[in-house]
Amino acid sequence: MSYEYKANTCDIVVIGAGHAGCEAALAAARLGMKTIIFTVSVDSIALMPCNPNIGGSSKGHLVREIDALGGEMGKNIDKTFLQSKMLNCSKGPAVHSLRAQADKREYSQAMRQVLENTENLLIKQAEVVELLVQDNMITGVKTFSGAIYSCHAVILCTGTYLRARCIYGDVSTYTGPNGLMAANYLSESLKNLGIEMYRFKTGTPARVDKRSIDFSKMEEQKGDEVIVPFSFTNYTEDMEKEQCSCWLTYTNEKTHEIIRNNLDRSPLYSGNIKGTGPRYCPSIEDKVVRFADHNRHQVFIEPEGNGTNEMYLGGMSSSLPEDVQIAMYRSVPGLEQVELVRPAYAIEYDCINPNQLLPSLEFKAISGLFSGGQFNGSSGYEEAAAQGLIAGINAVRKLQEKEATIIGRSQGYIGVLIDDLVTKKTTEPYRMMTSRAEYRLLLRQDNADLRLTELGYEIGLISKERYQSFLKKKECIEKETERVRHVMVNTGENVQSVLKEIGSTPLNSGASLAELIRRPECNYENLARLDEMRQDLPKDVREQVNINIKYEGYIEKQMRQVTQHKKMEKKLLPKDLDYKKIPSLRTEARQKLEQIRPISIGQASRISGVSPADISMLLVYLEQKYRDKK
Repeated sequence: MSYEYKANTCDIVVIGAGHAGCEAALAAARLGMKTIIFTVSVDSIALMPCNPNIGGSSKGHLVREIDALGGEMGKNIDKTFLQSKMLNCSKGPAVHSLRAQADKREYSQAMRQVLENTENLLIKQAEVVELLVQDNMITGVKTFSGAIYSCHAVILCTGTYLRARCIYGDVSTYTGPNGLMAANYLSESLKNLGIEMYRFKTGTPARVDKRSIDFSKMEEQKGDEVIVPFSFTNYTEDMEKEQCSCWLTYTNEKTHEIIRNNLDRSPLYSGNIKGTGPRYCPSIEDKVVRFADHNRHQVFIEPEGNGTNEMYLGGMSSSLPEDVQIAMYRSVPGLEQVELVRPAYAIEYDCINPNQLLPSLEFKAISGLFSGGQFNGSSGYEEAAAQGLIAGINAVRKLQEKEATIIGRSQGYIGVLIDDLVTKKTTEPYRMMTSRAEYRLLLRQDNADLRLTELGYEIGLISKERYQSFLKKKECIEKETERVRHVMVNTGENVQSVLKEIGSTPLNSGASLAELIRRPECNYENLARLDEMRQDLPKDVREQVNINIKYEGYIEKQMRQVTQHKKMEKKLLPKDLDYKKIPSLRTEARQKLEQIRPISIGQASRISGVSPADISMLLVYLEQKYRDKK
């Protein structure tokens, strides 16, 4: 046993320096709290052990929301991207999502530099092995060396490091991702505190030598010519740089045959892997088994950075033995001579049942203990960063004796993410998707600043200068939208010519410019020639004006739905409510409500196993209690 000694005192301790830990620590420190962040290795700060990319479908929404609230991820990827693409452009604006391939090393170094130069923030390389708790309140942490750090709040952001085990074939090593040290002791401390733990797994493909790839057999995937930044503090004209290409190839029947013939050697199917993996990011062997009717699967070849020849094989994560991996990869067009730098592997790790958390991400049973990231049963860098930011904000607000910041499902994807985690049953790593958001037309990636910047300013993470700039943009959008509604267009020759040119029906009578914009083939940009009074406005303002007008009817419909939703969220449930006393509640509903203890009727209605009839009973009971008090 290590000799114990008092090392330091601070306000907040953050355990883990991945994407969740970085955002949590930065938020806490920037809000004035003396903060210490612990990591098993300072070289792993903001590490991307899987694909070094940020954003993608729905995940891009999260990054822009993080930025609007004053987080760092968007700024960091804007500094270190290799290629940028706006996805789903052929579809409506609700599902447009920004994605950028990052320089793995540069991203990590840039984030570390930000942490190192942030006031009130101290980085420590040490393994935390025990949480110190008195009377169900956090008092500090203890490291492996016996150092005691006293604090008032702790944020768990351990990612995939707790009792981590990397597996491929018969090879099993108790290490964290990328061969880094695992954290093997903290789990026991958490279990002793009564925290319910799960065992999840994820995986990553092989990294290969660029020089051994034949790109002539693949489809080149270039970045966008006009680059859209993740951070609202950056502008398109400042983002221009030479971009790296990515490449697309496909598996084939030979690939699938190699996999099928070796399933008995896969730890995924032999029972060697006990953890539950992500449904929406399966291994290649899982794809071949589950989608047996598919004769090929996409493989994306993406760079790891400018300073390395390592390439990432997206879509082919695996835990098969190394010899099988080599044969499998070499059956893919363009990879016939490929050399593996690092084999693919699966990783098992400890995480928690997030139903133990309040919507603030504080543990219900332990005051001052917060949790964020993959440790909460989610997957993905973006999901982790979003939770870390909210956990950091709320740890500060806890110490300041302020009301917790809770983002609603109608306010942001961050709200959907956290509400799903703390309310619904998580039996596999949770991945954010646009389909999970009920109000996705309102929660677009392009308007994240309009939705959340004001909240970020109120919290204290958005500067006065940035807030003033935001207010000007908002005013500009509102004025231009209103002006366009009142611009009338006649049936003159010039008008008909423009409409014919863009493939639109001629006008029989005068119409407003707004009416024309609502036509499928028309928009604010291609009708500019019909609007003589139009001013030269920034691109982001023009984009908002177009969306506001084109989708006005749909937006108004969703706003009405949100009004109803908010009514249910405002019906708060007493913290000490005894669900056993509510008559006519079904047994399952009573058990679920007791376990999760929702804060509102709205949250209660989203719990799996709680029916509309149960909600009605709950409302009747609360109304009766209110009358009795009167």
